[in-house]
Amino acid sequence: MNLKQLSELLGLSQTTVSRALNGYPEVNQKTRERVMEAARQHDYRPNTRAKGLATGRSMAIGHIIPISTKHEMVNPVFGDFIAGTGETYSRNGYDMVLSVVPDQDEEKAYRDLHRKGTVDGVIVHGPHMDDFRIPLLLELGLPFVVHGRASNIERPYNWVDVNNYSAFRRATNFLLDLGHKRIALINGLENMDFAYRRRRALESALLDRGETLDTSLLFQGEMTEALGHDCMREMLTMANPPTAVLTSSMITAIGVRRAIDEAGLKMGKDVSVITHDDDLGYLNNGIDEPLFTATRSSVRAAGRRAAEMLLDVIEKGGDTKKTEWLEADLIVGKSTGPAPQRG
Repeated sequence: MNLKQLSELLGLSQTTVSRALNGYPEVNQKTRERVMEAARQHDYRPNTRAKGLATGRSMAIGHIIPISTKHEMVNPVFGDFIAGTGETYSRNGYDMVLSVVPDQDEEKAYRDLHRKGTVDGVIVHGPHMDDFRIPLLLELGLPFVVHGRASNIERPYNWVDVNNYSAFRRATNFLLDLGHKRIALINGLENMDFAYRRRRALESALLDRGETLDTSLLFQGEMTEALGHDCMREMLTMANPPTAVLTSSMITAIGVRRAIDEAGLKMGKDVSVITHDDDLGYLNNGIDEPLFTATRSSVRAAGRRAAEMLLDVIEKGGDTKKTEWLEADLIVGKSTGPAPQRG
């Protein structure tokens, strides 16, 4: 079935059907849902080659991953984000170009994509505080959206980011309300913007409540299960260990829980744990009741939103940069409780 046949079936113009399929906001939700359902029922697929020829576009979006961080591709967080972007590309007739390149060739890879016209735009992953990719892409004029932000970049650019500061400040206040004062943070690498914001939120919340930050309770590293386990095990040997821990990933939180169990302690009673990123397609936070208390923001939804924003930038152009904060919910699970009384 082609676009003309689908339009005749629905009794709508080809322009309306095309705009509904491509997510244009001027098409009302009821019409969009009707068009999408008919497209599914009749297995309609836009002719990518024809659309590319008509628009002069490649009908592809690029994702460049340096070799030093390629392990992130097996991380459920990356998988969920890519799944969200892929759903959006497919729905709009775009392909995904995923390239793994040597770190020293990363700049060249972006320049080659632009020079060859291989893609119509790119999504930037894991921004650092002062990320060279943003001024590079602005210089090239290649449309892009950053998943996250780079605090040291002052020039406007397109980004979608969870409000990490707000999420971790809320989590810290939740623990303070439960009577916890010695709160640890097992963070991601703090040259990454999200990790910087999370640590700053902890510091700010403690300061506002008149509590002192113990820097011996601050850890950072690749967000692995081993990081959580080893940091928690080290802290439990302290003369005055923390009563609560914030972690930047549920994978890290699983390691924290293992260390607590090995010490003969009970998570939620002896040590409270709050994690982030628990809403993952392939890693459930409990079945009937959440195991971990968590600051929750759907990574897959962030992928969809970043892709939608990029396709809109490609379609409409313009100098105004698009930005969007995604707020996290606080989900209370079994991993938190009142601070234990210690003699």
